[in-house]
Amino acid sequence: MIVVATTDFEIYHGVVNELRDRGVQFTTREPDEAIPDTAELLITGSDDEISPSQIGIEVVQIDADDPRSAVERALALLRGDGRTVIGIDPGDRPGIAVFSGETIVAAFHVPIADAADTIRDEIEGAVDPIVRIGDGARLKGARIIDELPDVPVELVDETGTTPYLGTGARGMGDVLAAVNIARIEGEHIESRDIEPTTGEIRMIKERSRKQSGGDRTIDEDLARRVALGDLSVEEALEEHRK
Repeated sequence: MIVVATTDFEIYHGVVNELRDRGVQFTTREPDEAIPDTAELLITGSDDEISPSQIGIEVVQIDADDPRSAVERALALLRGDGRTVIGIDPGDRPGIAVFSGETIVAAFHVPIADAADTIRDEIEGAVDPIVRIGDGARLKGARIIDELPDVPVELVDETGTTPYLGTGARGMGDVLAAVNIARIEGEHIESRDIEPTTGEIRMIKERSRKQSGGDRTIDEDLARRVALGDLSVEEALEEHRK
């Protein structure tokens, strides 16, 4: 059982809500109260003093600004198998699944511009984390890898990782694929040098023509920069106008 003992209302409110959302059994105490014999872990504020009666179990002390990470840390300690593994299904809106051991503790479906920051937030403070990214959507995947220079990354064969989606599950495919990717060991890589194909360049040029209302089509050099993530189509059109 987890015990929450803090005089800080923000910490108390944030941690209790996170525990309730996860269906975790917990109880609360005042910081100077004795804790139950069944207690396995104590969550308290960084400014709270731990009483002698609370010594002898795992303690997680936190600040008010990040209760979710604190609860995930606490649950990982209780499980004892808490290596953080992040699976990524790359694309314009990558699916991201975060594991602590065998348990999924978080999932995201974010714009690619936010993917690296999301991943860095999830591995902050983790011991020996690993990121596993699918080998599809090559250019999008390369962009994410390049934005994670200090994180161990494995490239995973994502064949068969996207499940069949039944009624009501639309939009979940990328996240569920990320879950499957996280479970597969891949090849360790530090970067992924990708040259856009002729077909990819052609598609970007066609997209630029549609977005400009048929007024103009960006040249091959600008299309290549878009493919590599250096420019958006809008930015490439603006450069082309100049």
